[in-house]
Amino acid sequence: MAGTEAEVDYFGTTFAIEDEDHTLANTLRFFLNKNPHVAFCGYSMPHPSEEVVNIRVQTTGEVSATQALRNACEDLQSVCAHIKATVQAQCAEAVAGGGGAASTAAEPPVAAETKTKKGKK
Repeated sequence: MAGTEAEVDYFGTTFAIEDEDHTLANTLRFFLNKNPHVAFCGYSMPHPSEEVVNIRVQTTGEVSATQALRNACEDLQSVCAHIKATVQAQCAEAVAGGGGAASTAAEPPVAAETKTKKGKK
């Protein structure tokens, strides 16, 4: 993230995040907008060929924009950790139980042979 120590107390800041795209930017925007201390949050990508996302955060003044973004990143980490733990638990349960739903799935259907207009294959 771009920024200096002087920006820590700013209530409105634009952060430039390099090597990211809409996936991270939209997710952070979602978490930032859930924060009651964030008055505005939006993001833009200056140009499709540039791998940089600009995230604008404007707070109500109770927390800095930097702290709001940190909180959003921490919330995102928590959600990702929960999803990872849930998937791992379900996979372990499926393996221990003989594969669960994955092992009872039917074989994929085999395409029926088709004939041409003259009755030949």
